[in-house]
Amino acid sequence: MAYDVARFLSIDEVDSPSFTPGGRLLFLSDTSGTPQVWTTDAAGAWPERLTPYEERVSTVAPSRTREEFVFGMDRGSDERNQLYRYDLRDGTETPLTDAPEAKHAWGDWSPDGQRVAYSANRRDPGVFDVYVQGREESDDDAELVLEGEGGWLTVDTWLDEDRLVLAKPRSSNDTDLYLLDADAGERVRLSDDDETRFPFVEPGPDGDLYVVTDHGSDTAYLGRIDLSGVDPSEDDTDAEIETVVAGGDWNVNGLAVHESGRIAWTRNVDGYSELHAGRLVDGGGSIRETAAPSVDGVVTGLTFGPDGERYAFTHTENTQPYGVHVAQFGTVADERVTPGGTAGIPPSTFRAAETVRYETFDDREIPAYWTLPEDAEEAETPVIVDIHGGPTHQRRPWFYPTKQFFINRGYAVLEPNVRGSTGYGKAYTHLDDQDKRMDSVRDIQQAVEWLHDQPEVDADRIVAYGRSYGGFMVLAAITEYPDLWAAAVDFVGIANFETFLENTGEWRRSHREAEYGSLENRELLERISPIHRADRIQCQLFVQHGANDPRVPVSEAEQIAETVREQGVSVETLIFEDEGHHTTSRDNLIEEFEAIADFLDRYV
Repeated sequence: MAYDVARFLSIDEVDSPSFTPGGRLLFLSDTSGTPQVWTTDAAGAWPERLTPYEERVSTVAPSRTREEFVFGMDRGSDERNQLYRYDLRDGTETPLTDAPEAKHAWGDWSPDGQRVAYSANRRDPGVFDVYVQGREESDDDAELVLEGEGGWLTVDTWLDEDRLVLAKPRSSNDTDLYLLDADAGERVRLSDDDETRFPFVEPGPDGDLYVVTDHGSDTAYLGRIDLSGVDPSEDDTDAEIETVVAGGDWNVNGLAVHESGRIAWTRNVDGYSELHAGRLVDGGGSIRETAAPSVDGVVTGLTFGPDGERYAFTHTENTQPYGVHVAQFGTVADERVTPGGTAGIPPSTFRAAETVRYETFDDREIPAYWTLPEDAEEAETPVIVDIHGGPTHQRRPWFYPTKQFFINRGYAVLEPNVRGSTGYGKAYTHLDDQDKRMDSVRDIQQAVEWLHDQPEVDADRIVAYGRSYGGFMVLAAITEYPDLWAAAVDFVGIANFETFLENTGEWRRSHREAEYGSLENRELLERISPIHRADRIQCQLFVQHGANDPRVPVSEAEQIAETVREQGVSVETLIFEDEGHHTTSRDNLIEEFEAIADFLDRYV
């Protein structure tokens, strides 16, 4: 039975759980068409929608002391979030910021719940500063406690009184961690010059800091930083990271710590999550592990309830839409507490992926997920090669409604984690850096060679398909290996690295140059830009973009479409004036994928 795309896109995505001090569960859900804040008190109870907007809400953060929360919302998916305080007692909302030309990155509540901290580029579009303001104040009253030095800067956590922990990314794989005395405006670096990521930072019960990091390691582990002797007024610190849980062959990639010393974490094992829980012992330097739920698929968003007796997380798998689960600490039981409907589509029709590995040009094995439709016929099955963005990202076995839609229509889907992907160690993420950029495109070519050996595959009906950096990979694949493709779908992709770096948000430029190469080395940027080889494109091309995209400017879509048309190749474009880097409106998503399905029906 075939179902239209609107049915698949009507399957709710629920994520970002958190608890209020009173134990109320908050989460984001797109039930109404865009992500909004919802709440529920018990499993099976019908949830209540709290925010009433058509614009997307991307952040929800409950106070530590009151029944209230902060949420962040942008306009037209432009990522310029403004912050609002929502009082759960009476449903009133109070704007905390009103500077629509600026991005506001939520940070944390103060321990006493009286103040909030965040970063914003209000002073200079290319610089993020740190602000602190009272919970009842407007941004006119906000105190600028630290002027940034250029680029992205975030508040990771508010430790105590006036001490905040800040993160300053130098690249996707390298972040500096700072301890800031907000009252004195002084900060000291906790990290060193070694390339290190800190994707999770949590305050510990004794004033120390727990981090997920890959400092000195190929894979990420759970570490502890003793802050007892750290003084923000000093120029440097001797803070060291003590290993609490080793990563081993796989990354630790999730963390929640409760003030009682209870702790939960996840490991990413070939894309699948292992969930662990325990208690900090030996002064916080080790963990006595306890029972935890055994889960299939992917777990994200770990968070403890106020008393530490419960913790929540988002769970999804190939055949199970996103939902929030709650577990009792110390038990193997967990319960999905948010509705899990599938818009009338039988869950039995959803197809699970097989984890495969294929050999590439340098004898390396590339991990991938391979999903066949039911009753795939030999040599007659078309394939979508779905390439993730990032590039420091990993495709994992989560639920994609559009993937299930295409499988339902008879397509197989291959999702490769080519070199440069995360999840397989630090060294693997660097295999596509700068002048090695096209090696990852060769991995896509080798993926198609692997497909040619699969008995079900029709080698003449293979589609290149990808979003953001994955869109660049699509354009690179159809210019470098034009004979392999029947059609291509490019979502918000980079066509020209020179114009991309010139026009992307000022605050992101240095961060992206560390990955792709600098504007000072235009020869490299020209060499890896698909726009300069567009005359080689032979297949039909579909290009989607949002006019409000602050990351990859819409001019990237416009110039590749114009250039390809000049070569006499048909190009279809779909540009939304009210969207940005992501299509967030359900109505627009339905229009988008109806158009893509029609495009593929005609050319594949």
